[in-house]
Amino acid sequence: MDISRRSLINATAAGAAAGALTAAPERAQAAPLISTLGRDATQYGVRPNSPDDQTRALQRAIDAAANAQMPLALPPGTYRTGPLKLSGGAQLVGVRGATVLKFTGGSSLIGSEGASGIVLTNLTLDGGGIKLANRRGLVHFLNGLDVRVQDCDIIGSGGNGIWFESIAGEVSGNSIRKTASTAFTSFDALGLLVAQNTIQEASDNGIEILRTAMGDDGSIVVNNRIEDIKAGPGGSGQHGNAINAFRAGNVIVSGNRIRNCDYSAVRGNSASNIHITGNSVSDVREVALYSEFAFEGAVIANNTVDLCAVGVSVANFNEGGRIVTVHGNIIRNMLPKRPIGTAPDDDAGIGIVVEADAAVTGNIIENAPSFGIMAGWGKYLRDVTITGNVVRNAFVGIGVSVFSGAGTALVSNNLISGSGRAAIAGLDHAKVVTGDLGAEGTSRFAQIVLGLNAVR
Repeated sequence: MDISRRSLINATAAGAAAGALTAAPERAQAAPLISTLGRDATQYGVRPNSPDDQTRALQRAIDAAANAQMPLALPPGTYRTGPLKLSGGAQLVGVRGATVLKFTGGSSLIGSEGASGIVLTNLTLDGGGIKLANRRGLVHFLNGLDVRVQDCDIIGSGGNGIWFESIAGEVSGNSIRKTASTAFTSFDALGLLVAQNTIQEASDNGIEILRTAMGDDGSIVVNNRIEDIKAGPGGSGQHGNAINAFRAGNVIVSGNRIRNCDYSAVRGNSASNIHITGNSVSDVREVALYSEFAFEGAVIANNTVDLCAVGVSVANFNEGGRIVTVHGNIIRNMLPKRPIGTAPDDDAGIGIVVEADAAVTGNIIENAPSFGIMAGWGKYLRDVTITGNVVRNAFVGIGVSVFSGAGTALVSNNLISGSGRAAIAGLDHAKVVTGDLGAEGTSRFAQIVLGLNAVR
């Protein structure tokens, strides 16, 4: 019998089809939850959507998965739980928007101390508004390396959202909402990236980068969206800020979108070598971009600011604050008053304020009820250049301190248009004490070195 290759293939296919028809059907089974990611939490008695407290079962599952050096996968559902402690290498993975850990009370929802290699991802952490102790976060990590909180939704914390102390790692892609205190706080970071988070409705500050003593920090805060920040505890500027760097050197704050803050968009306090660049800011009620007190070195560049009391303030030469470049910013629509609670003699309606060792170049300032640019405060003025700026519709375009003991400011190659009182004037603190030096074209004061300025 002649058996061709084609007939052999056809016969084999027919046999396979017949076998498939006669074989007993197997019951369809779902694949294990994200099996490639690690252990399934339900294998340890964890029950999603159970009305019962899941704390003990969750803790058992977390410990077992960490000991096996494998992630713990949490299926979709709501898990009612008290405090959970993570050991080194613990990784909790959920399904974004569908895996919810609902806090039932205790010190924090998730915490660790001295543990490294921790990962939280794709979880919803619901604090339920349950009050936390001071200096506690719904997520609370101390003394760890390579700690990552990514793509989580953290909502309704009764204290801080995330609290880090002496942590190196990354907080990225999260949503942190409706926080009773600060959304994210870091003390004494060891190398930290805070990126692409959305922070809304915090009742203290949005992001805090803090140190217990002045020193290098180097945290990078980039491309976050921060909105609706309230100064719930009151005060005169400690609260109500989108981003606050305190005593932390070499911090980079860049590319953030900031809107609707009771006080500042970015506040650097005793934070040397801070970079505040490329941020988009609108509707902040005090100083938009601040570098103050005992710092040396600040770069404030290429930001846009629309609606604030003061656009940029680089202050406190009396405390050692000095060395800054302020360039390429667009600042407009200043408010005539600061919020209630600030010092009564604090001025508003100013585009840019600087005091010592400063270069102010290439900025555009529009609609300033007081001063477009202000250099010095009483005797606190030293080595300031104001060049190549455009100032439109300011009561005084550029004001320079001529108080006894004040240092020198160079004012040259600026365009000043539509000034109500004077294009360029000498100041005693915030009081105008000269005529319009811009119209005269010369200065009678050694403190003010005038170059060529265009006045309209």
